Amino acid sequence: MSRKSGRRFGGFLFLLLLAAAGTGFWLWQRYTSFADASLTGLEPGQTVVVEPGDSLPAVVRKLRASGVRGGELLEWRALAKQLGAAGKLQVGEYALEPGTSPRKLLLAMRDGKVVHRRFTIVEGWNIRELRAALKRSPELEHETDQLDDTALMKALGHAGQHPEGRFLPETYLFTRGDSDLDVLKRAHDGMDKALADAWERRQSDSVLKTPEEMLVLASIVEKETGIAEERPRIAGLFERRLRIGMRLQTDPTVIYGMGTSYDGNIRKRDLTTDTPYNTYTRAGLPPTPIAMPGVDALQAVARPAPGEDLFFVAVGDGSGRHLFARSLAEHDANVRRYLQRYRQARAADARAQERQ
Repeated sequence: MSRKSGRRFGGFLFLLLLAAAGTGFWLWQRYTSFADASLTGLEPGQTVVVEPGDSLPAVVRKLRASGVRGGELLEWRALAKQLGAAGKLQVGEYALEPGTSPRKLLLAMRDGKVVHRRFTIVEGWNIRELRAALKRSPELEHETDQLDDTALMKALGHAGQHPEGRFLPETYLFTRGDSDLDVLKRAHDGMDKALADAWERRQSDSVLKTPEEMLVLASIVEKETGIAEERPRIAGLFERRLRIGMRLQTDPTVIYGMGTSYDGNIRKRDLTTDTPYNTYTRAGLPPTPIAMPGVDALQAVARPAPGEDLFFVAVGDGSGRHLFARSLAEHDANVRRYLQRYRQARAADARAQERQ
């Protein structure tokens, strides 16, 4: 080859390498732009589900089918290989919030950072309210809808146990595929631990004989007040009544005994109609809890406040607070004050309605 031909070939090779470098740089820019650019077509709350056996192409097809756009399959494969996610996508549900990039999504799938949903058991719920709330939760698999309470407790591994009060009020995280039974198992375990802790901390002279009695009394305290600082005082009051053989005379137990017939009002005939839960007609504790007590109510019963109070009544100002008394005469005076505030509030409401 002549020198002239060699120079021409060298120039051609240089241009070829330059073009290849330019193409490679362009491809690299396109790849990096794809990896960190936000996917388009995303809606708030949108998710994608990786199911057992799903490959990366299958996941990309799911994204396309749901309206998500961004990158070609070749780019998804290259990114997955770079991130060590190829063949390692974990099963689960993943968030597709606006602003999600392919890199962020593949890292989440590689590391199993699935969507966590929440279910809250509210302090003071009874078992009917808890089961109704579970039934309304569309994200949970429903395994208990057709089970009565007896079958439910058997499915939980606690055959023969009454379900009332047995599930700890708390917010529980769950993922796609979890069932209502899964949540209830965790809540039951939570209550067992909370009750055992409260029983361990109880005062040495407690009138309560068993953890079950503690659970029953804690459920009553839970229903009587939502004011945290009042719980130990009310727990102490009830313990003193139990100690001297005085009836608890607490409306929430009567209401519980009325079941679904309770219409929001409690009348004199309800207080005199005997049921196992009527603490006006029967001494001692009712046979089961009447609600799901929270940790604070359990601890209040474990360490009740000292004092001499034997009576209490609502203040009547809408605060949820109570007036306490040591004697019946003092209590009767508090009741009169409550009724006066109640009537004043009713009269004010009536005047406000007339003005409208």
